[in-house]
Amino acid sequence: MEKGNRVIALGFFDGVHLGHAALLRATRELAEKYGVEPAVISFDTPPVKTLEGAPVPMISSPLDRADIMRRLFGIEDLIFLHFDTELRHMAWDSFVEWLKTDFGAVCLVAGYDFRFGYRGAGNAGLLREKCGELGIGCHIVDPVMSEGEPVSSTRIRKLLLEGECSRANGLLGHRHLLTDTVRHGYRFGRTLGTPTVNMRFEEGVLVPRHGVYIAEAHILDSGKCFPAVTNIGVRPTVGGEDAVSVESHLLGFEGNLYGHRIRVEFYKFLRDEIKFSRIESLRDQIRADAKATLAFFDRNEIDPFDYPQWH
Repeated sequence: MEKGNRVIALGFFDGVHLGHAALLRATRELAEKYGVEPAVISFDTPPVKTLEGAPVPMISSPLDRADIMRRLFGIEDLIFLHFDTELRHMAWDSFVEWLKTDFGAVCLVAGYDFRFGYRGAGNAGLLREKCGELGIGCHIVDPVMSEGEPVSSTRIRKLLLEGECSRANGLLGHRHLLTDTVRHGYRFGRTLGTPTVNMRFEEGVLVPRHGVYIAEAHILDSGKCFPAVTNIGVRPTVGGEDAVSVESHLLGFEGNLYGHRIRVEFYKFLRDEIKFSRIESLRDQIRADAKATLAFFDRNEIDPFDYPQWH
């Protein structure tokens, strides 16, 4: 383990919301003050899941959390620990000592409600005391409030499950997103003149309310982005399936995206997923959704009825 000095932010950072943003900004500012690198130490799975066996879905995958922290907050040094038996049984004070000796912590940054160590015995107050004993800095970040309540991952999960994507984005401070490699699907969209890119939510990641969303698709290797009509669901009109798929029709795109990495950012919930009695009705609805999406982005130069040929 490299022992370069760091100011380290601690937490799970699920969704990387406005409360986390305050913590990450403080970490960068303190790193500049100390003349060291800002870093984040997090976990690959929610510790509460390991401790209690509770199925706590993640708002975003570890890779998406890392992308947000790098892209929006400029923190490159990201360490994701596996919450194994050894880490689970580590005493809270030993954990702080470990951060200093093995990770070069000169200052630790945590939220007001941060719990750590065996059975969650450590808290923000104890962290501050232990850092004082070890001669390193400690900064505790107060809650960020919205509508009279602290911004929390729990609130955001609830909003996403209800289809309140726009409100969830307000608490996140950025668009809710999904990054994946484009997969081969059923190619049914081609027969409608509305070819789609097919993606999946990683196991353990929360699936928002099924339905159609106004979105934007970012093709990561080219840097290009396109307005998108994105459906989250089980495709009820064409037979349905158990696994939830994410299908995005990129408006104005022409080409082949199989095997490419795409980041889909969700802006607004448009409507519930519907089972249509006629394929023609589904096609007409997709085109209406495309019109609504283009109007949202004020992209009237794209003709939603002039679908490009995807290869």
